[in-house]
Amino acid sequence: MKAIWAALLLATATPATAQEATPATSTPPRVSVSGGIVEGRAEADRTVFRGIPFAAPPLAANRWREPQPVVEWTGIRAATARAPACLQNNYGWNRADHVFASEDCLTLDVGTPALTGKRPVIVWIHGGSNRAGSAGDMALSSIGKRGVVVVALQYRLGLFGFLPHRALAAEADGKSGNYGLMDQIAALRWVRDNIAKFGGDPDNVTIAGESAGSQDVSLLLASPLARGLFAKAAMESGTPGFGLPWRPLKEAFRIGDQLDVLLGTRGSAALRTASPAALLAADLKLHDAKLTADDYLYLRTTIDGAVLPDTPDRLFVTAPKRPVLLGSNMLELDLPGDRPARDGFVDLSFGPNAEGARTFYRLDDADPLPHPRLGTRDQQIATDATFRCPAGNLATLLATRNWPVWRYEFDLARDGGAGPTTHAAEIDYIFNDRRAGPVWLQDYWVAFATTGDPNGDGRPAWTRSARGKPANILFDARGATPRDGDIRPEICRLQGSL
Repeated sequence: MKAIWAALLLATATPATAQEATPATSTPPRVSVSGGIVEGRAEADRTVFRGIPFAAPPLAANRWREPQPVVEWTGIRAATARAPACLQNNYGWNRADHVFASEDCLTLDVGTPALTGKRPVIVWIHGGSNRAGSAGDMALSSIGKRGVVVVALQYRLGLFGFLPHRALAAEADGKSGNYGLMDQIAALRWVRDNIAKFGGDPDNVTIAGESAGSQDVSLLLASPLARGLFAKAAMESGTPGFGLPWRPLKEAFRIGDQLDVLLGTRGSAALRTASPAALLAADLKLHDAKLTADDYLYLRTTIDGAVLPDTPDRLFVTAPKRPVLLGSNMLELDLPGDRPARDGFVDLSFGPNAEGARTFYRLDDADPLPHPRLGTRDQQIATDATFRCPAGNLATLLATRNWPVWRYEFDLARDGGAGPTTHAAEIDYIFNDRRAGPVWLQDYWVAFATTGDPNGDGRPAWTRSARGKPANILFDARGATPRDGDIRPEICRLQGSL
């Protein structure tokens, strides 16, 4: 199980970055932002600012509240060193973030070609199951050499960011749960108010993420609170709820009830005085009775009444139409809960069509040999139900409502070899200098961030999905191959709509 979820949680991994270069100027770059003046670092190919606060520390009375305005500082604040990650348990793959973490973590990084100009902006929301990870070194990735400003933000994780609780809801007009999403919205407000001073265009912001970060991007697309804060969205391997049924707030409160039992608390005041260590330990014991594995605890979408006043599928009806790029990898990961949880996972993911799914996968037969590209039967089930089919369902929903939508499928190994792809393998191809055969994926993403359309410059055409005419593009060792139709429609139609 640990090996399986190391693959999922690796979604937050940061692409390899160049070594720090000798500063191009002896005068440190300084910018006046919300809160005060920050001093960054000039490098040979960009200027970098790290650990800029975009909200007040979410401590004490601010724990489990919407982010408060940034606390002003005096003098010049150094913004040259990597900031602590948000508090998280140690899952092995994230040990560095676990060790270097703080509850005071609402910061962001900016990498820009220059402090002047009006460039497109990419705001990166990291993955990690909404329970781990950090902004990492994404602001240093090579996509920042392509005339775009890169912002990488941090948000509260685990129960600090996504705890639904009755007492907390009683303080907030009955709303509770998605504090991490509120952090992301606060960071986007900071970008709107400050990014022009870093050479960015506040009217040309693309929010992008992978895995849990991609899911969060999709929820921000739906949320009324995020409207007007970005123009486009790019989503890699993550959609609202990951194919799981929505979690109503009344049901979500049972998670908070478990925390009260574990800590002996009965109200928000007691929770806010609990030690971070006690909260982290309790977080490992929280459970959602509908899930086959609690790795998905903070991936099942809670309808909190604040960020999400209704279910995402309904919110998309009134959400403004924005260009969307989304997709998934040919093989993502294994079953949550492993093979013993297979039947329950199929039932949960396919609902009334679960028997049809069992027939499609021939679950009553012996396990077949793994498919060279799609993986084992269990890997196919997990990838179809969690990533591939939900991506197709979201693309269909948005295209039916005349949103500009481009869908992809990615099939390249993380190391560039001939083996199968894995969850998060595409990050390094998009954000750093790696090719899919003769094609640079980065070209498509930069074009999308710049114009709202990934096409141009003689690249293979990426056909936009339209109402009744689904389309996608395959990125693999041969390059980019445009394709008509849905991907794996025989099984995906059994999952139903978003």
